[in-house]
Amino acid sequence: MLRVAVLGAGAWGIHHVRVIAADPRCRLVTVADPDDAVAAHVHKLAAVPVVRDAAIVLADPAVDAVVVASPSCTHASLAAACLAAGKHVLVEKPLAMDTPTAVALAGAARAAGRVAMVGHLMLFHPAVVRLRDLVQSGALGALRYLTSTRAGLGRIRSDESALWSFGPHDLSMIDFLLGRSPTSITARGQCVLHDGVEDVVFVSLRYAGGELAHVQLSRVSPRKERRLVAVGTDKLAELDDVAADKLRIYGRGWELPPAFTEYAEFLALRGGDVHIPQIVMVEPLHLQLQHFVDCVQTGATPRTDFDSAARITAVLAAAQRSLERDGAPVDLEELR
Repeated sequence: MLRVAVLGAGAWGIHHVRVIAADPRCRLVTVADPDDAVAAHVHKLAAVPVVRDAAIVLADPAVDAVVVASPSCTHASLAAACLAAGKHVLVEKPLAMDTPTAVALAGAARAAGRVAMVGHLMLFHPAVVRLRDLVQSGALGALRYLTSTRAGLGRIRSDESALWSFGPHDLSMIDFLLGRSPTSITARGQCVLHDGVEDVVFVSLRYAGGELAHVQLSRVSPRKERRLVAVGTDKLAELDDVAADKLRIYGRGWELPPAFTEYAEFLALRGGDVHIPQIVMVEPLHLQLQHFVDCVQTGATPRTDFDSAARITAVLAAAQRSLERDGAPVDLEELR
């Protein structure tokens, strides 16, 4: 059994505690969190010691692997400490708050010879995996445009903008589907709840092949939305994580008629089938843990390794630079 410790058992980290404690291939060894109130929540899930200091965990030879679910600003330093201590590590997103640090961590992971993985959770969502299979098979035709919306009344955050708290989900999905980084990024945002912390952010990405992606992030929207639309030359796909039917494939296009006499005739739609593939839903966090354990046991490279996470960090950092410039385009190479 893989002996695992968790650093950080707050609003999200407690879910890592839950899935690790329930997994037959893992044994939860200990949890570290400076908040004394956390222990009661942990003990409802597992009878394990809860300590305040992460250094105790890292020095423990009984710990094989560590899940880092602490605040974002601590991810990079704790991930580096885990690797230095010889532990396999699964660190929550984002890996780092700047590109050079993320790239350095990717190099450290390779040198350490340990499994190093980032919790880009949506890449383990069964509907996202099915959508990627469709894209790679050419079922949609050539992918030309992606648009993603992640909105709702989220937790009030004074330490992290919507770009850094929500953005890694959507940007990692777009990277997963396209398989390459954009060449140019623009971002504009609005501070609603706190000065200097954008609660609404719009990001646009241009790619060398001509593809365009647009991401809308908001934690001040009255309606919860988790939607991604992929537009190909042949078909369209819509992934809606709030709906019961997670994925729909639209076999229809559009064409302009040669002439029209009524406004309603201006845009004529070619009819086509709507296909709803059957997708067996399993909790993505559970699938992510399974993948991590598999990689530790087999030595395989994780789907969300530190190299892929460094690509996402570079896009986030470029979007942040554009945000600070009020939407001025940023070339990704600027931040290399």
